[in-house]
Amino acid sequence: MKLTRGYFGARKNVWTVAKNTWEKGLTYAYRDRRNKKRVFRSLWIQRINAAARLEGMSYSVLMGKLTKAGIEINRKVLADLAMNNPEAFKAIVEKVK
Repeated sequence: MKLTRGYFGARKNVWTVAKNTWEKGLTYAYRDRRNKKRVFRSLWIQRINAAARLEGMSYSVLMGKLTKAGIEINRKVLADLAMNNPEAFKAIVEKVK
């Protein structure tokens, strides 16, 4: 019952309902730890694409040119640069052009 503290209604104080709710919650937690990685990668790609298009290049072209230029920078860092340091992102784009 300690594990279901904070749940709404019978989910917190009726044993069978609380047990079933808690078990289902564990399933969601397991699933969503994996989905979280997908969601963040998708977000990074969207941010990189938006910043790359401001520089006149699409995401796929940019990533292809980064690979050919031998620049190994992951999407997380690239997206962070695009959002918080556009000058650095622009410098990377100029280097691969």
